[in-house]
Amino acid sequence: MRRATLQGNMAMVLHKLKPLRFVTLLLSSTIILCLYFENTGKLLNDTYHRVSENAACVYRTCSPDRERTDWFSARYAPTVQLLYNSRNRALRRDVWRWWRGLQKEPYFRNYTTVSRKLFPLFPDKNNYSESHPNHWRTCAVVGNSGNLLGSHFGPIIDSKDFVMRINRGPTKGFEEDVGSKTTHRILYPESAMNLDNSTHLVFFPFKILDIEWLISAFTTKHIRRIYKDVPSTITANKDKVMILHPEFMKYVYEKWTENHGRYPSTGFLTVIFALHICDEVHVFGFGATKDGNWHHYFDQTLTPYAYESHAGDFEYETIIRLHQEKKLLMYKGWT
Repeated sequence: MRRATLQGNMAMVLHKLKPLRFVTLLLSSTIILCLYFENTGKLLNDTYHRVSENAACVYRTCSPDRERTDWFSARYAPTVQLLYNSRNRALRRDVWRWWRGLQKEPYFRNYTTVSRKLFPLFPDKNNYSESHPNHWRTCAVVGNSGNLLGSHFGPIIDSKDFVMRINRGPTKGFEEDVGSKTTHRILYPESAMNLDNSTHLVFFPFKILDIEWLISAFTTKHIRRIYKDVPSTITANKDKVMILHPEFMKYVYEKWTENHGRYPSTGFLTVIFALHICDEVHVFGFGATKDGNWHHYFDQTLTPYAYESHAGDFEYETIIRLHQEKKLLMYKGWT
């Protein structure tokens, strides 16, 4: 009788446990699904699953297994002039000839006159000339490729110390895929846009008139057209203006694009610039769509990926090689 009573009690307990087991199972499944979707953006095609364990490495703090390869060492020049200032404004003859060759006669200006006006207006120092001595600096270089759509890379991008965005690539409405943080905005006159007070304006001067426009935009506001209409002024913090040195542009063209195209693209210049100022470089939003075309993540206008002036295919292959060499992390999008 006692044994039957015990069996009955156990049956009642097990019966009551069934709903609890179901709720526990449902809760566990929900947690697993949430974690899965939260981490979807971290899943990369092929070799791109590796993130933290294969962090890009350039500086001497690298572990022995990440020392520079012959391919990388033949291209990377740690002493190249990065940013333009009053102390390095006197260009070497070979740099001047190359830079001068990019400029059409109607838009040519007197270099000495323009450069003398520049440095009283903006910071006269070479920021980020070397790795930060007390901090491992992580950087995200965010291109504008449509392959960012659906990537869910936003949280990864925003987690980096520096987030460098190229030209007018917006964040509003695309935060899930491209993030919302911007520390550096790469611009030239034709791509100018207003910036908030905390963002560095990193200016790429492809011609002397570009520098003259920069001066005008913060003073007289009289230049409204270069090759096409440009803003006569922009909102930006003049104390955070940084100007890429023509020597660096020539160096990227000769060493990294190996004289392909007419001059390096803004995006590729930014990638190599990041290699020089960051300890860890993460690259997003580069490359063509799967059908060989390229469009911005913020519009659907298709254009050929390999531009006439830029060696787009060669630049992309070089970024992939840098990923393979573990000098940066290339994140491939989903489309």
